[in-house]
Amino acid sequence: MNIAYNAVLQAATAALASCGYRATRASHHYRVIQSLAHTIDAETNVVIKLDHFRKKRNIGGYEQAGVISQQEAEEMIELADELRGRIRQWIGNNHPELLREE
Repeated sequence: MNIAYNAVLQAATAALASCGYRATRASHHYRVIQSLAHTIDAETNVVIKLDHFRKKRNIGGYEQAGVISQQEAEEMIELADELRGRIRQWIGNNHPELLREE
């Protein structure tokens, strides 16, 4: 789940940066996740789910192992894949000069 979470965080950071902003160091992950509602118009339930995963990741990474289930890890991977595509498309539509041609 950690890799998928980090992929979403990087993609969300790219969307925020493409708008000319960056999150402050304090509560960086929280702010980047919340920004998705303003950059790509992410639905509230998507932002809430990502914030839930952020909290679970913090517990699993810093306090207690094994708090993330296999199902949650799979959900995070699916969400990361969906958001990566959505953010890439949003950047392409709104800031095409920032994308490399493939």
